[in-house]
Amino acid sequence: MVKVNGAGSGRLSMVGLIATRPGSRTRLCYRVKAHRGRKGERRSLSEADYIALLDTVHQQLRAPIILVWDRLNTHRSAVMRRMIAARPWLRVFSLPAYAPDLNPVEAVWSHVKRSLANPTSGSLTRLETLVRNRLKSLQYRPRILDGFIAGTGLALQPP
Repeated sequence: MVKVNGAGSGRLSMVGLIATRPGSRTRLCYRVKAHRGRKGERRSLSEADYIALLDTVHQQLRAPIILVWDRLNTHRSAVMRRMIAARPWLRVFSLPAYAPDLNPVEAVWSHVKRSLANPTSGSLTRLETLVRNRLKSLQYRPRILDGFIAGTGLALQPP
């Protein structure tokens, strides 16, 4: 999540995953959602947001998904467990408690946030555009994504 300072600003939430498949390039799949601070508006991503990304990735890859993710409360909620159970193509494993060094997507967020240091405009719309551009550019750089995975100590199978 990236916060924007200023009156009426809001928040920007990001969810993403790095997908690997033998014989294919490594992919970055993500969603970005702006929260404008409206009354009654959720200030974070919901289970539906996470599962929508997983459904999209499953359709694109046309393969079962083995998902390894952190212990965010939304990932472990009863609603999420039901959504996961309804998808036989999805197997989920949890990382140990507070293990960002084992999560390659943490490196993605760090990379994106570093590239956003001191943006010229503080508007949420401008920040959203910058974040989407940075993430889009990472999608076409599988070697960097492979590096994020290697940084965790996890090994990729050669294609």
